[in-house]
Amino acid sequence: MAKWTTADIPDQSGRTALITGANSGLGLHSARALAASGAKVLLACRSPERGRTALAQVAAVAETEPKLVELDLADLASVRKAAADVRDRTGDALDVLMNNAGVMATPRRSTHDGFELQIGTNHLGHAALTWLLMPALRQRAGARVVTVSSLAHTFGTVDVDDLDHTRRRYSPIRAYGQAKLANLMFALELDRRLRHHGMDVVSVAAHPGMSRTELPQNSARLRSAPPLVTKAVALGSSLITQPVEQGILPQLHAATAPGVRGGEYYGPDGFREVRGHPAPAKTTRAARDEHTARRLWNATSELTGVEPDPS
Repeated sequence: MAKWTTADIPDQSGRTALITGANSGLGLHSARALAASGAKVLLACRSPERGRTALAQVAAVAETEPKLVELDLADLASVRKAAADVRDRTGDALDVLMNNAGVMATPRRSTHDGFELQIGTNHLGHAALTWLLMPALRQRAGARVVTVSSLAHTFGTVDVDDLDHTRRRYSPIRAYGQAKLANLMFALELDRRLRHHGMDVVSVAAHPGMSRTELPQNSARLRSAPPLVTKAVALGSSLITQPVEQGILPQLHAATAPGVRGGEYYGPDGFREVRGHPAPAKTTRAARDEHTARRLWNATSELTGVEPDPS
């Protein structure tokens, strides 16, 4: 595969993209890239204040005026309201849904609906949003759902009977691994069901390698660390990780590049997929476990109260 960059994004004029977590990091930079390529971008953000700041940054490079959508993935009522808002604003026609937002390695906390925060935000909220927006996605030929996973999926274990870690000892990083594995399993299961029903919607996944975003620095453990530790981590991060402008390439490739097929997974092409340009990424055996994926799909519907689409 050639070294794909943002310069290779096809003209996005006339296309509409919704990006979750678009107020910073990968989401904000992806929004800027798509807007600069002609897309109408909807920035889904939890904080209206931070969302407005991000909106101004995207508007500065946009060819079509971007819009702000208020969305808290940790509150299913907010997810339903945001989905209805998007369907209304777009005339029920959406070309790209980029499930990008996430929380990482948080202490044990619960969502508004009582789920463990990481599985609730990263997986349950995005799955519900995807299902609720599927009618709008189906109206656009070749629409794409891009779900952002992580290298952390490689050490994740999805226990469908204990997603909230009520029986297992809670570990912030292990819970994060479970949530990112669930993201990837959901993307692959969605692809299988879309193909089974003959729907012209593409479900793909991507990961940013190790990129310099706010997510690791915002983890609770690092925020509470002494200043010298924080500075050391920041220095080590700058030596190992890649700029966020590079980290967005796999998810932008998945969202826009011609020839992308459902069920594919993209990440950086460098050593151990830590950094580089977009290329097919490796999945674990757990990510390809169709039996567990089906159980997760059904459990997700039961927990969120959202009917799967496609069923």
